[in-house]
Amino acid sequence: MRSDIMKKGVDRAPNRSLLKACGLTDADMEKPFIAVANSYVGIVPGHVHLNRLGEIAREEIRKAGAVPFEFNTIGVDDGIAMGHGGMRYSLASRELIADAIETMVMAHPFDGMLCLTNCDKITPGMMMGALRVNIPTVMVSGGPMEAGRLKSGEVVDLISVFEGVGALKAGKISEERLKEIEDEGCPTCGSCSGMFTANSMNCLAEVLGIALPGNGTILATDPAREDLVRKAARRAVEVARAGQNIREFVNERALANALVLDIAMGGSSNTILHAMAVAHEAEIPFAQSRINEIADRVPYICKVSPAGSYHIQDVARAGGVMAIMKELSAIPGLLDLDVRSVSGRTLGEMIGDARNLDAEVIRPVSRAYSAKGGLAILYGTLAPEGGVVKVGAVDPAMRKFEGPAVIFDSQEAACDGILGGKVKAGDVVVIRYEGPSGGPGMQEMLAPTANLMGMGLGDKVALVTDGRFSGGTRGACVGHISPEASAGGPIGLVRPGDRIRIDLDARTIDLLVSPEELAVRRKGFSPLPPKVTRGYLARYAALVESGSRGGVLRTPGSALR
Repeated sequence: MRSDIMKKGVDRAPNRSLLKACGLTDADMEKPFIAVANSYVGIVPGHVHLNRLGEIAREEIRKAGAVPFEFNTIGVDDGIAMGHGGMRYSLASRELIADAIETMVMAHPFDGMLCLTNCDKITPGMMMGALRVNIPTVMVSGGPMEAGRLKSGEVVDLISVFEGVGALKAGKISEERLKEIEDEGCPTCGSCSGMFTANSMNCLAEVLGIALPGNGTILATDPAREDLVRKAARRAVEVARAGQNIREFVNERALANALVLDIAMGGSSNTILHAMAVAHEAEIPFAQSRINEIADRVPYICKVSPAGSYHIQDVARAGGVMAIMKELSAIPGLLDLDVRSVSGRTLGEMIGDARNLDAEVIRPVSRAYSAKGGLAILYGTLAPEGGVVKVGAVDPAMRKFEGPAVIFDSQEAACDGILGGKVKAGDVVVIRYEGPSGGPGMQEMLAPTANLMGMGLGDKVALVTDGRFSGGTRGACVGHISPEASAGGPIGLVRPGDRIRIDLDARTIDLLVSPEELAVRRKGFSPLPPKVTRGYLARYAALVESGSRGGVLRTPGSALR
């Protein structure tokens, strides 16, 4: 066992003595040591119950004949960090989480690991850390929250609250109405109820082969969630005994399958960022441009909030992720059904057990919402290295759009300008200096996009940014524009009134300024000075790579690690 290096032999008597101070016995020294990486955090609704799930996991690992060792990672709640400087730490926290996993697993050579995760950057951070150390690992999430319901019967979620702010500012609803939406939008613990980043990544984990079926869709409040944790804990012991490292499951074929699911469900645009980072840690060559090749073959068959009226609880009721994959298996050659999972079965075997119980929530391929899926990468003179758009959440009238640029050099300035009436129908809002380095931290732009929606401009205005969007964003919003402004990208050269053209069908985004004029502007260009000059964010800004490469950190003086 990997743990023998710290517990076997005469020379390890001091190590064993310290382990006995933690409650271990001589008999325990013969058992597998299993890390329980728990992301319990009291301020994150998707994680407030993970302390209880951690106890369940530890108990099950003991029953399976192994020794559990629980440790914690940090976690940032994107929604609570939204709208102020705290959001700069969200994406940056992903790297800290990955580094924490690496540190604990390398300092204490565990035989396997169970990752208890759920929200925002915590799931991809744990994936990245596990792939970096490459030990047997099973992921299990805390589950999604239920959608809320108003007295009128209207179903609401977190995005309803964000958009309610814009609606109030536009005089469309009263403060009393906003208060009711606020009170009911997030009614239970769990990750937010739509196809936002947390639920997107937890669904993808099933198809990547590192989580059990149901991981992405069983509600946090469903007793079946605790049963899933027990099963995952037992599997963590079993894959550790078998020596099946995580990279045996996360390979190029599994990643392609996961992106098929992502595109078919119109997942969060953040999943592209995280998929590239996962590929980097797993040492899988995977160019961002390949995503469009996959999207060309994947129909949009499951439209979940914010793109539609259904929520994750509806997907669970309809049969979950494996029911979606079963529908997609009708397309010859689309999926690799032979990839294996930590469940001990192949993808083909898992979808063999699945049934689609609601053909409206999960449509068959023959009745897809569209022939091409819900995510795409746009390229053009504004984004030579690409930009990401959740096409499934764009109004059909906005698939081709051209307008003059209204420029803001920060998210805060954009919110003030939008709510202050500086943006009108037909405009293209440009929010720059919010990229991984320039932000720093690549803040989510949910507040400005929700403000536009709430003010009735969601189908009349486009928004482009070198920052990123919440999984809850909807509308003609293109994020991850690369290179970013602080790196000298064309988005930094845009001037007020310049026309920008977006064509989702052609997957292009262009700044309609002549190459000659851009060359003149580039000669006189100087990026804004760094917004943060000390602490972790300053170090992060100095090391972070482009969003088109997953926003991972590079090792100083070398290429990507």
